[in-house]
Amino acid sequence: MDIENLIKDTFTAHEPDAPDSDQVLAAARQRLDRRRAAVSRPLVAGAGVVLLVLAAGTVAALNRPGHDDQVPAASSQAGGPAVVEAPAVPAIAELPMPFSLGWLPPGKADYLVHRINTGGSAANPGKPVYGGEYMLNVTSGRQVLAVDVAELRMMPVADAAFKSGPGRPVTVGGRAGVESSNSGGPGGYELYLTHPDGGSLYVNVAAQPGSTAPAQQLIDAGRRVAENVAFPGKTTVAPAFGLGKLPDGLRMCAFDVEKGGPGGPGGTRTSYSVGTCSTLPSINVHSGEAVQVSGTAGQPVQGHATRYSDEKGYRTLWILKALGEAPIAVAGGTQAELYAIADHLVLPR
Repeated sequence: MDIENLIKDTFTAHEPDAPDSDQVLAAARQRLDRRRAAVSRPLVAGAGVVLLVLAAGTVAALNRPGHDDQVPAASSQAGGPAVVEAPAVPAIAELPMPFSLGWLPPGKADYLVHRINTGGSAANPGKPVYGGEYMLNVTSGRQVLAVDVAELRMMPVADAAFKSGPGRPVTVGGRAGVESSNSGGPGGYELYLTHPDGGSLYVNVAAQPGSTAPAQQLIDAGRRVAENVAFPGKTTVAPAFGLGKLPDGLRMCAFDVEKGGPGGPGGTRTSYSVGTCSTLPSINVHSGEAVQVSGTAGQPVQGHATRYSDEKGYRTLWILKALGEAPIAVAGGTQAELYAIADHLVLPR
């Protein structure tokens, strides 16, 4: 199975370094469990984990030039008046994932959510502390399998914890790990495999509520998924909009793209966490819904009307109809920062 094309076809038809790593890891596992039943609206605030849906393609730069880049005027022939070309509109950059899947159980794969944190530690600011996570459903007939593959870079295999009892040592693809000893239990098959760059690669294959699968099928599928994970990854995600030039001292720390809803082309919800990537709080830039908009009229942004609100010091700038009928919110910073970010967003052509 060509998983890169599968991801792309499905989409087409389709943290910063946290102050308390243990707390973030616990929150990640809680969110993972909660999202098995249904996909909620994307996380757009706080220091936790971010979620997204996948598409395949060529890795592109994360930050692109802003809309104020001008194309020089072109001279007309025969001494006529100069023809002024429209400003170049930069393309929305696709965002790279840190690893790729090489195999999935046979069936129709629906990519529900995905997350990545592009923040780094103080010692290695350019190296992610947490990587990516693939969460998807694979449907074959009446059977639906929930598959989760995540990098837990700050959790060694020795700290592995299982939903259904103790684990047992195992070697998969030549790497040591620990797998669940009761794969027929509520957690299905779980595996913590030694990550090549430290920490763990977590693999979980379970039957979705209302579906059943024998334990051996879950074990075989989970091990094969783990054997075929590729580092580094070649998968990228296509967001509904991009970040352009950011104010000095700020950079993109994390991003979130989720399929479904009115947040962009094809119903793609997108959000970014912007900040220093070492301190909180961060500025959140996310697609929203028209019913969420509040505040009073603000300064226009890129030809769009805006609404601005300040609720006890938490400021939000809404850019109206930035994604079709859907707005984009820029929230959490100073008024000047919100407008500076909004003025350089890369919107759909």
